[in-house]
Amino acid sequence: MVGVPLTRRGKRRAHPKQTVASVLEYAALGWASCPGARPLNSGSRACSCDRIGCPDAGAHPLSRAWQMQATTDLALLSHWWQRDPEANVILPTGRVFDVFDVPLAAGLTAFANMDSAGTAQGPVAANGDRVLFYVATRNTSDDEDEWWSCSLDYGPSTIEEMPGLRWHCRDSYVMAPPSLLPTGKPATWLRPPDGRPLPDPLVVLEKLADTC
Repeated sequence: MVGVPLTRRGKRRAHPKQTVASVLEYAALGWASCPGARPLNSGSRACSCDRIGCPDAGAHPLSRAWQMQATTDLALLSHWWQRDPEANVILPTGRVFDVFDVPLAAGLTAFANMDSAGTAQGPVAANGDRVLFYVATRNTSDDEDEWWSCSLDYGPSTIEEMPGLRWHCRDSYVMAPPSLLPTGKPATWLRPPDGRPLPDPLVVLEKLADTC
C-alpha cells in the first residue's frame, strides 16, 4: 500500500492521486461516490464544509444533495477530485451494497473468526474505532411495499442512538478508504473489494450478532 504522508498536528492523509485512483476503482465496480468534507488540521475550523461549528466535522458529504450527486461517471468523478483532491470519499449504501458497522474490538474479532471458519466475506474496512463489513444490499425491490426495514437500520442522524451494531442501507452512507477520518487517521481496507459477488447480509449478520 502506498505510504500515507503526515500533515501538521500528526494527521495522516492519503496522497491526492491515491484518493482519485480509489474513486475510479470504486466506479469500475459499479459503486457510486461523491466528495465528502475532510477534517482540517489548521485554522479555527475543524471541517472543510461551510458550516460554522459543524457537528460532524470531516465525516459527511459536502453536498446536501449527495444522494442525487453520487455517480459512477468517470469524467465527473475525475473533475470533482481534480478540483478538490483532498476531499474524502462518500459511498451511498442501499444501491449495490449495504454495510454492517460495528465497534472496533468486536469487528476485528468477528473478522478473525469468520476468516478462520472459512465464512465468505466481502470487503471489510477499518474506519477509526469502527469496522465496516460490505454485503449485498437488501434494497433491491422496485415495489416500495416489499422493502423491509429492521431495528438496526442506521441513518446519519442516529449515530448517538446506535453505539453498537448498525446496518447502513438506503438513505445512509459510509466514508471509504483512503478518506481521512476525524481521528486523524485514514480509513483502510482490511480486505479490499475484488469484484467478487458480495455476501448474503443475513449470513454475515448472524456471525456479527454472535460477537456483538
